[in-house]
Amino acid sequence: MKYKTSLIVSMILFMFLTLDCTSQQNKNQTQKEGKQVEHPQYVISLTQAGKPLGDIVIELFPETAPLHCKNFDSLVSVKFYDGTAFHRVIPGFMIQGGDPNSKSKPRETWGVGEPGQKTVKAEFSDISHKRGILSTARKGNDINSATSQFFIIVADSPFLDKQYTVFGQVVTGMEIADIIVSSERDGRDNPKEKIEMQVKKK
Repeated sequence: MKYKTSLIVSMILFMFLTLDCTSQQNKNQTQKEGKQVEHPQYVISLTQAGKPLGDIVIELFPETAPLHCKNFDSLVSVKFYDGTAFHRVIPGFMIQGGDPNSKSKPRETWGVGEPGQKTVKAEFSDISHKRGILSTARKGNDINSATSQFFIIVADSPFLDKQYTVFGQVVTGMEIADIIVSSERDGRDNPKEKIEMQVKKK
């Protein structure tokens, strides 16, 4: 009788351990498959004409646009964006920035980009260009020509879906984006008073 009881207890323990092990394997597999992906966050600190405007906090979507997220992170790590401007603002649409020319080159070159910048292939997804979405600019009709420039949507713009790569969204600070997009601008949609950014990882 004691032998049978001991055998039953052993079998129950084996089943419990097996289930626990299976559960852990499933968890590990889920992580490998990218179902539980961390969304890294970054702080974009902004000034206009030398006066602080505030911060926009963004998070990236590495599960849908890994190449674009890696490119952005690598640029932030070398402080590439520090000193660049939001050089194009269109009310009811978006704010665009991240061109290295906007650091110190003539305003008419802002948005053109520098020759030889690393390009990133398009990574389209089903995420729509709604208010607060972070997406990448490109050159003309070449969908694979994204470099460092990005834009933040201030009003739903579904006509951009699967034309431009969504790679993140604003977590906090859309009120700052609204201030930026309402700035007085010239004929090229460039704010008359420079809106400069500093970007760091949280």
